[in-house]
Amino acid sequence: MAPAVVVTSALAEATARSADPARREWLAELPQRVADLAEQWRLEVGDPFEPGGTVSWVAPARDADGRDVVLKVAWTHDEGRDEAAGLAVWAGRGAVAVHTCSMDGRTTAMLLERCRPGVELRTRPVDEQHRVVGDLVRQLHTAALPAGHGFRTLAQMCEAWGEQARAGHERAPGVLDPALVREGLVLWDELPTTSREQVLLCTDLHAGNVLSGRRSPWLLIDPKPHVGDPHYDVVQHFLNCERELHTDPLVRAVAGVTDLDEERLVRWLFARCVQECWRWPVLAPVARTLSSAALG
Repeated sequence: MAPAVVVTSALAEATARSADPARREWLAELPQRVADLAEQWRLEVGDPFEPGGTVSWVAPARDADGRDVVLKVAWTHDEGRDEAAGLAVWAGRGAVAVHTCSMDGRTTAMLLERCRPGVELRTRPVDEQHRVVGDLVRQLHTAALPAGHGFRTLAQMCEAWGEQARAGHERAPGVLDPALVREGLVLWDELPTTSREQVLLCTDLHAGNVLSGRRSPWLLIDPKPHVGDPHYDVVQHFLNCERELHTDPLVRAVAGVTDLDEERLVRWLFARCVQECWRWPVLAPVARTLSSAALG
């Protein structure tokens, strides 16, 4: 019989909202999955971190060598498809190390380095967040892509998101001026194709996905790797700096600590705000504010 497994609140709620019965079946099978992995990898598994993720169950564990690790058991989904492969490429430089990985049908399981004390970067002042994000992107973007890698491109991600945005703006036509929507989405399509540099991106780098550690002061977790323009990787950080988002100095502050081109960062931020504001209307005034600099 599988041991009792506490289902985290975020995972339970997201699964209950899902229209996919396979996800509910997966959650029902989760205790046995955890038991099998604990036996296979010789782990003592603790209670999961709360509130947890919406598609994964994550808990501290100790392996047979007494090493502090984290067991992540996830519903296999498109966004997180290459998480383990990306972490392997970064090999602990700026990101948590991945010790082993198993993909079995609907389940992706990883044994990861544990960050201690594991404090989220978002608890720190925003100026410090900028500096840390700048340091992390420099580390992450120096990793060499392996020959014949299977990572998807940023252009592919932007194409899919652009289609969603066009449909979303049709359903919510009053959120932003139609001319700005057209120009912003054209720019959204163009930017991934005009970069002279192609690096392995996290694509979800923000202060909630960066934890304090002992081996390194700050480490990235939960990447969604794609290959593309290095400027894209700080866009999500911009969006998560809610108070500062409406001010242009935010872009200059981050550009200054990343060695990235300020004008291109502004263009990416504008395009991302246009792409997203049909369902996140607070981004519409940001898009208007940035439009002159982005399109000038």
